[in-house]
Amino acid sequence: MMFHYRDAKLVAEIADKLRKKNLNLRIMHVCGTHQDTIVRYGLDKILRDAGIDVREGPGCPVCVTTTREIEEVKAIAEHGITIATYGDMAHAPGMNGSLFDMKSYGHDIRIVYSIEDAIKIASSKKVVFFAAGFETTAPLTAHIIKKRPKNFYVYSSHRLTPPAVKAIAAMGKIKLHGLILPGHVSTIIGSEPWKEISIKYKLPQVIAGFEPLDVMMAVYMIVRQIEGGRHEVENEYSRVVDERGNEKALKEMNEVFRREDIEWRGFPILPGSALEIREEYDEMNAKKVFEEFIPSGREYHDPPGCRCGEVIRGEIYPWECPLFGRVCKPSSPVGPCMVSAEGACAIEYKYGANHQL
Repeated sequence: MMFHYRDAKLVAEIADKLRKKNLNLRIMHVCGTHQDTIVRYGLDKILRDAGIDVREGPGCPVCVTTTREIEEVKAIAEHGITIATYGDMAHAPGMNGSLFDMKSYGHDIRIVYSIEDAIKIASSKKVVFFAAGFETTAPLTAHIIKKRPKNFYVYSSHRLTPPAVKAIAAMGKIKLHGLILPGHVSTIIGSEPWKEISIKYKLPQVIAGFEPLDVMMAVYMIVRQIEGGRHEVENEYSRVVDERGNEKALKEMNEVFRREDIEWRGFPILPGSALEIREEYDEMNAKKVFEEFIPSGREYHDPPGCRCGEVIRGEIYPWECPLFGRVCKPSSPVGPCMVSAEGACAIEYKYGANHQL
């Protein structure tokens, strides 16, 4: 991502306008890529100087995947089934290590760069693809499931973003004045699903792209809404996102997945927030095919001292966790927020200021 001189000049002009308004606002976004842009380019400090506190919410799919889901996939691996997943997901800690840790015990864990890579492995053996992600990645998983490739199964941890945003607004643990919405998710779902949140909770929302100027414009648009007494869904990312979203992608998702209630890391059970594989594709559903390998009635707990849940809800900054930068580092992560490239802790550790540890 390049930060061109012209954009830098516009960012500075927006920041100057915001500083003159004597603001005291808190804005949340729900996108790991936005967090990377904000911290990498120092926008968090620029906005803080203008009286605006920006927090990352539940915008990292690996981070919100629960310990239970990780342990269930590990249980399938323990029975000799090959597991394929993305690197961040493979390194996310369960109760006793990660999927990647299982490689040292002889289990077949493959890190892939795409679901197509996992299908290639399935040409010679049974493979379970651990599918974690939001609306952005779910359509491709649905497309592959419809093809019913042989020896290939999917453990779906796909989730829908709006239910988590609604939960944040409903909890009210932190006072929010506006929301920056994820551009890539909105490319799929459009702007319509966000409108209920603005209406019910009177929150200004802006769909934003991923350049520094996109983020600053989104903040400025939220401030303009607040000044005008409005709470609407505006689209800063109109060069990509429209109101209807990607109708073909939505159609495939709806054909393959049904909505179910599911727990998120840091949240209770959120109604209708999971994308579970429909019964007509049971032969592709790893939870059904390998049900006998998955323990029932087992209790799962997160690592002691880990405050990922609070970070995901935007209640604390990463450095407020006592493990951050001491026990918990990218080389030895305690929680998934330090694992994923979209996790607030990993991003803060990589790019953030030298906070007092």
